[in-house]
Amino acid sequence: MRIRINLLPHREARRERQKRSFYFLTLLSLVAGAALVFVVWSVFQGLIGAQQERNNFIAAENRKLDLQIREIASLRQEIDALRARQRAVEDLQADRNQPVYLLDELTKQVPEGIYLRQIKQEDKRVNVSGQAASNERVSELLRNLQANSKFLERPELIEIRIAGNQPANVSRRLFDFSLNFHLRPTPERAQLTQAQQSAPSTAPAKK
Repeated sequence: MRIRINLLPHREARRERQKRSFYFLTLLSLVAGAALVFVVWSVFQGLIGAQQERNNFIAAENRKLDLQIREIASLRQEIDALRARQRAVEDLQADRNQPVYLLDELTKQVPEGIYLRQIKQEDKRVNVSGQAASNERVSELLRNLQANSKFLERPELIEIRIAGNQPANVSRRLFDFSLNFHLRPTPERAQLTQAQQSAPSTAPAKK
């Protein structure tokens, strides 16, 4: 029977093996951790890149939309300008006969004994001044304008006074007067207004 005795420092050898094994596992862990970090980093980089591409696409589409919005706004301005010019032309067409109606009505409603010197029109308001043979003639003119005219309304006496310069060949005393009245819409204006009110609105709805 042989008995073998190991004289080598087996404890130190075992510690050395354990140390090498620990270093190997540590290195393996570091390599695995680095590989995992690289994989995760690559995945995130891919996601970030994809998201960046989507962001760039959205930004490009937004720029296109901004350009289209500016073009639409420019077109709307041109359309509004055309409509304004059209309305101006329609207004001129509708009111072109207004002086004719005014003079015709004054011819009908001014009674005998009234002499008109001046007629001023500002939009729908008309001021007339002249001389009258009496206060009653001026009152008659006001009544005619109030009740008998289809195109004149709301007469208002501004002043009436004895004329300063009396003609030598006139025996009766004359009176200077001034009054205002307003024009009613002409048939052409009323027709245009009705057409505009009945036309469908093309303005975009506001959100």
